[in-house]
Amino acid sequence: MAIATTIARAMNLRPEQVSAVMALLDEGCTIPFIARYRKEATGGLDDVTLRALEEKLAYEHKLQERKEEVIATLTEQGNLTATLEQQINEATMLQRIEDLYKPFRKKRATRASKAKEAGLDPLALALMAQEQQAQPQELARAYIKPGTDFDSVERVLQGAKDIVAEAVADDPEAVEELRGFTRRTAAVTTKAIGDEAERDYAAYGDFSEAAARIPDHRILAINRGEREKQLRVSLAVDSNEAQERLERRFLRRKSPWTPYMEDALQDGYKRLMAPSLEREVRAQLTERAQQAAMGVFAKNTEALLRQRPVRGARIIALDPGYRTGCKVAVIDEYGTLLDHGTIYPTPPRNDVAGALSALHRWIERYDISVIVVGNGTASRETEAVVAQCIEESSRPVVYTIVNEAGASVYSASEVASAEHPDLDVTTRGALSLGRRLQDPLAELVKIPPQSIGVGQYQHDLDQKALGQTLAGVVERVVNEVGVDLNTASASLLSYVAGITPTIAHNIVAWREEQGPFTNRRELKKVAKLGPKAFQNCAGFLRIQGGSEPLDNTAVHPESYNVAKAVLKKAGLNPRDLAPDEQRNLRSKLGNLSALAAELEVGVPTLNDIVEELERPGRDPRDDAPAPVFSRAVLSMEDLTPGLALTGTVRNVVDFGAFVDIGVKQDGLVHISKLSSSFVKHPSDVVAVGDTVDVWVEAVDTDRGRISLTMVEPH
Repeated sequence: MAIATTIARAMNLRPEQVSAVMALLDEGCTIPFIARYRKEATGGLDDVTLRALEEKLAYEHKLQERKEEVIATLTEQGNLTATLEQQINEATMLQRIEDLYKPFRKKRATRASKAKEAGLDPLALALMAQEQQAQPQELARAYIKPGTDFDSVERVLQGAKDIVAEAVADDPEAVEELRGFTRRTAAVTTKAIGDEAERDYAAYGDFSEAAARIPDHRILAINRGEREKQLRVSLAVDSNEAQERLERRFLRRKSPWTPYMEDALQDGYKRLMAPSLEREVRAQLTERAQQAAMGVFAKNTEALLRQRPVRGARIIALDPGYRTGCKVAVIDEYGTLLDHGTIYPTPPRNDVAGALSALHRWIERYDISVIVVGNGTASRETEAVVAQCIEESSRPVVYTIVNEAGASVYSASEVASAEHPDLDVTTRGALSLGRRLQDPLAELVKIPPQSIGVGQYQHDLDQKALGQTLAGVVERVVNEVGVDLNTASASLLSYVAGITPTIAHNIVAWREEQGPFTNRRELKKVAKLGPKAFQNCAGFLRIQGGSEPLDNTAVHPESYNVAKAVLKKAGLNPRDLAPDEQRNLRSKLGNLSALAAELEVGVPTLNDIVEELERPGRDPRDDAPAPVFSRAVLSMEDLTPGLALTGTVRNVVDFGAFVDIGVKQDGLVHISKLSSSFVKHPSDVVAVGDTVDVWVEAVDTDRGRISLTMVEPH
């Protein structure tokens, strides 16, 4: 209950909400299941809040474990006092525990430890006490040891100062005060190293900005420059003010010891505290920047996965290239490969005529409606040939550009080999591009989410943490959209709540041996899919045309009796549930609160059931913008300031959004040009996949840069 109260206070929740979530997690319930089907228990906490709560819970458990470890160690050492134990138990941060434990931690040999071994502790204590009567030089003579490092008064006093300096640097309260001072007042400064840095990191050649205000993307850029040995980075702090703070804390009175104490405090700060605090503050800045960058990745990935599927399209998918040509995959409306080959419209062959002939042949033979072009190498040259083909064709064909990030990762993966063992790697890549248009979610889950490449400074981030963050995003989207149990790949099934990769493969194997699932209950026959896994996953799996119509909805089997009672009250039965047919049940049900009481179900659950029955089988992605299709291609030379265009947002970063407007280079809408109002972050205005109206501001053909604005010129 103490942990629940702590988390509730930190997250502005009620303790009973946190306790309920903790209990559900202990029972083996997954986050998507809790978010969707246990709203009464949690007070309607959403997926994002639940994941944050789960992280906080893990931190609190780690905090408690560390407290116990430190207390046990201090007890064993004989250093635990009642006051120290209370301070440890009251600590709310791991850093505070480490500060309290630091004075007792075993250290490698230091100047202070050597002085202690020489028996200088009493002299150091006298120095700390700063007694008026005692004379430092006279006391020091008693500690001189000829033939050692402490063979003179000066060296003995230096040893005492070293002990005091270390004690000051280890003092938890002093460290906490100087840590706060450093965070508030320090500035990040950089200097360029060499001519190459002056070019690559011109903005940071001689740079300084307050650490408390420096934007996250600058932190990541500076860190990269330092890692590449092109920038020298440091933290500038007012050391005089820091010294004065220590003096106010440790200097008790004017005495003969004062000059020695001032030296010890200065040394303790400059040699021991400042470097440690600089490393700590920079690590915190980096962690903050990485968390923000991962947040951008998460938002972009979620938007990409939520893109609207293009249903019913027969597609020619092109994976462009130069020397090896453009790989072609022809697929039907269900994603089945109909034909494949290679065309060579780009250098060095430049066989445009042959490419056009092949494209026309495939269009006619397979009744093609859409051509997909990957946005990688040779993309725009290939696009020009596609536009010419469409212009010559008598059929209503359009084309679009698809982001091919991660396609090569998929095509060489074990998943691709298992799906298409007879295809070469590049043809698999082209096939994947076509399927990305038909169902982005189903195709993109086949690759590691960090390979999708929508974000900033991807390779500068903690890859394990990034992978975990993005996996959570994929899981959230997959479960919100729902999965067709009879067509989903093992890759897609493995993101369904409660389904492990092993269970996902077992589902596919069962399907191949027994035929399509006819109802959700048959899931219980799948190897390793026990009662808890069934509870977690059943509501997110759909069966079209099965024996139970409710199996094609997000209504959980545990609530089928309630759903049938709702339908009966509305004068319907489950067989009346036609997919994608919208009906207004609420007008026939009267007061839902009263009905909930009558059916002995919570109001949030009843609301969800009614909403699902009103639009059975609804795909939430259908509310997303449709892809932008084209029939002609632009070049940078066609762009002039003020030209109005429609484009697709390809990436969102801290400083703006990159928009595909149909030319070789994506244009940048700077954060200041996203709206006429103040924009805190670009993701507050646009998302990956959005269709936006933009105006050209400037074109730099030499550097291949296009500046756009979403604020309509007057």
